[in-house]
Amino acid sequence: MTTENAYRYGITVPLNAPLGEHPRLVRELVAAGYTDIWSAEVDGLDGFTPLTVAALADPSVRLGTAIVSPYTRGPATLAMSAAALAELAPGRFQLGVGSASQLIVESWNAAEFDRPYHRVRDTVRFLRAAFTGEKVTEQYETFSVRGFRLTRVPQEPPQILVAALREGMLKLAGREGDGAIVNWLSPDDVRTVVPYVHAGGPGKEIVARIFVCPFDDPVLVRSIGRRMITSYLNVPVYAEFHRWLGRGEILKPMWDAWAAGDRKKALELVPDELVDDLVVHGTPERCRARIQEYVDAGVTVPVVAVIDPRPDADPLEAALSLAPRH
Repeated sequence: MTTENAYRYGITVPLNAPLGEHPRLVRELVAAGYTDIWSAEVDGLDGFTPLTVAALADPSVRLGTAIVSPYTRGPATLAMSAAALAELAPGRFQLGVGSASQLIVESWNAAEFDRPYHRVRDTVRFLRAAFTGEKVTEQYETFSVRGFRLTRVPQEPPQILVAALREGMLKLAGREGDGAIVNWLSPDDVRTVVPYVHAGGPGKEIVARIFVCPFDDPVLVRSIGRRMITSYLNVPVYAEFHRWLGRGEILKPMWDAWAAGDRKKALELVPDELVDDLVVHGTPERCRARIQEYVDAGVTVPVVAVIDPRPDADPLEAALSLAPRH
C-alpha cells in the first residue's frame, strides 16, 4: 500500500489496554508500519494524554487530535495544551479541532452548543494568533480574549485541522485550516467532500478515521455496525451530513423508528449495504484493500479505528493484522 516517502498510516488511541501499557504498544505499532497515532476524545480518555504517552514512547511517530472541541476547553487552555504537545514532539503534532456534538457539549459538559461553525472558525483564528507568541486581545464573534500571551511558544507551531462534515465546515477547513478531519463516510463520499477542502488551496490534509473490523464474519460485523450506525447517525450533525450525502431516503425508516422510541426496529432497518459502505470488514487483506480505496479517493492520512468484538483479545492482534504491507 506504499505510495511515496510521505505515506502515512494511522491508528486511533486509546487502545483497549491500560494507558501504562501504551508505550510498548506504540513501539510495536510503529515497528509494524504505523506512522501516526490519533486520539479520540468522547467518553473515555481525553485527547491529549494518550498522545503525550505516544510522543515519549517513540521519537518518530506523528500525532494528532481527532478531535478536541473548543466548547469543552477555554481558548487559552486549548492553546496551552496544544503548545505542550508541540514542544514535546516538534514538527510531529497536528491539532484537530471540531465542534463535537450536542450530546458531548451540552449533556456531558454543561456548555451551550451554539453556532458551531462560527465557534470553530473563531477558535482557529485565535489559535493562529496565539501560536505567534503575540498578546491576543480580540473580540471574536462567539467569544472574546483579553490580554492572553502564550509564553512557551512551540518552535514549530502545530498545523490546525478542522473536523468537517458538510460544505461550510469543509470549506473552512481548507480556507483557514491546514486540512480536514472526516469520518463516517465511504470512499465514494470522500470524492464528494475533498473538492470543498481543496478549494482553499493545494496541499491540504484529508485525515479520515475509518472504522475497521478485520474479521470475515459478515453477520457478526453487520450486527456491530448497525449498533454503531444507530448510535452515531441519529445525532443531528451526522444525520444532516448523511442527508447531504444523499442517504436521506435509505436512512429515513431507521430515523423514524428511532424517533418513535423503537430501538429494536431501528436496528433492523439499517441495510446491510449501508454497513458495508461505512464499516470496513472482512479478511485483513480485504480491509487493507478497502482502506487503500480511501487513499485513492483523496485521503492523505487514513486512521484505522479498530473494532474487535472479542472481549479478551490481545489489544494489538487486530491492529497488527491491518498494518501496511511495505
